[in-house]
Amino acid sequence: MIGEVAQWLTTSEHWSGPDGVPRHVVEHLQYSLVAVLIAVAVALPVGLLIGHTGRGTFVIVFTANGLRALPTLGLLVFFVVLISPHIHGRGEAAYLVPTEIVLVLIAVPAVLSGAYAGVQAVPADTRDAARGMGMLGRQVLVHVEVPCALPLIISGIRSAALQVIATATIGAYVSLGGLGRFIFDGLSAHDYPQMAAGALLVALLALAVDLTLAGVQRLVVSPGVSGRYSRRAGTAAGAAPVAASVRQAS
Repeated sequence: MIGEVAQWLTTSEHWSGPDGVPRHVVEHLQYSLVAVLIAVAVALPVGLLIGHTGRGTFVIVFTANGLRALPTLGLLVFFVVLISPHIHGRGEAAYLVPTEIVLVLIAVPAVLSGAYAGVQAVPADTRDAARGMGMLGRQVLVHVEVPCALPLIISGIRSAALQVIATATIGAYVSLGGLGRFIFDGLSAHDYPQMAAGALLVALLALAVDLTLAGVQRLVVSPGVSGRYSRRAGTAAGAAPVAASVRQAS
């Protein structure tokens, strides 16, 4: 089987044309990127607000336990039956919209939990010090809590991206493109090397995206907050931006 998968992956005709690997990779990334961006736009502000105020924690519990337990394939079929008749005749949109809804629902819990946990993990004395220097609640959130919470926020986004990329294969079940096309087409044709190659490509794509986001995290998170320096050096590096932002806000 390994040799057959390697042969499938090294066959040139599988890497060109409308059904080639590059096109399906681009489609897969497009579906995943749209879903993650929508989830971040919806869940990140909510998670930050709940973490900052301590109110509405039941939303975190509901999303963490409820949305993650949803059967994705069954949910996709449900939304296709519910939504597609209302946008029939608009081509791919009749199936793309339900698929994106499912992917957003998958991504929301990780983003929401990461934002909430990140803000909650900020030491209370750090908040008190910021308020003692005259910062208002919004300033504390933006200039102190969010920078300190960035590692967990980005970790939540990374987790959401991995889950969405792995699950976006279901789009092929309702005639969309993406790398799931190889899996479902291989299944219908009993072409198991194609199925295995498709699954391997999804795994490699998820790994590449995670490594990219890890690089972004390294760039945007303060070395002191991330712990890349020693405790002494990290304290000095991390305290300087916070102190500067406090002075600027004051």
